[in-house]
Amino acid sequence: MGRGTERLEEQLSSLLKGRDGGPVRLARIDADSARGSGQLAARLAEVHSGDVEVLVGTQMVTKGHDFRRITLVAAVNPDGALFSSDFRAAERLFSLLMQAGGRAGRDASQAQGSELWIQTQHATHPLFEALRRHDFEAFAAQQLAERRSAGLPPYSHLALLRAEARTLAAARDFLSDAANTLRHDPDLAALLLDVTLYPAVPMPMVKVAGIERAQLLVESASRGALQQLLARWLPLLDAVRREHRGVLRWAVDVDPLAL
Repeated sequence: MGRGTERLEEQLSSLLKGRDGGPVRLARIDADSARGSGQLAARLAEVHSGDVEVLVGTQMVTKGHDFRRITLVAAVNPDGALFSSDFRAAERLFSLLMQAGGRAGRDASQAQGSELWIQTQHATHPLFEALRRHDFEAFAAQQLAERRSAGLPPYSHLALLRAEARTLAAARDFLSDAANTLRHDPDLAALLLDVTLYPAVPMPMVKVAGIERAQLLVESASRGALQQLLARWLPLLDAVRREHRGVLRWAVDVDPLAL
């Protein structure tokens, strides 16, 4: 199912031939193939020695590796990050593609002939235009303009209240009751004049190791107002949790790096 690294490995193996005319020598590096002790080091050694002609991998192969023989890097379908609910997704994609491109042409003698290919249905998107020119300043300026108009960080301040529970309903009920502790207390409700609480929603990756997860976003144009609300609100949440036995744990993330 899907179009992950295993599917790519199968398709490339059937499409490509090796330099000697036989089957292409292909290696896959991802969380599954590098899980065992020493497996990652063994795969990397094969790449460095020249035993591998094609390397298929996830983001873990884009950072910090000095692959001297690589002259072509292809990024397969990164478009999902262009239209993500996480406002920082484009920023991370730009950084990832810059790093991925840096894996090609590490050998100075091959640098001029090295290429980065990107599979996209949005070739004129400002991110790809800036990437083509290696123009981080233009990309950053465009992102900051978008965030200013949308009231997103660094022009606003965020916190996430997260809950993990045996069921998604239990996690969302806890978060909803946590919000109600503010709305139903006149002293605390006054703090909401400068702070917005959004409804509890499932996390992007809802289920991990059999545990369901949900989150509630808190937003304010004033960092002081956000900090004041959190200081008064968080000490009350252990009592709320005791009323929700299905909740396993909760946590607050100020200035979250992912939504």
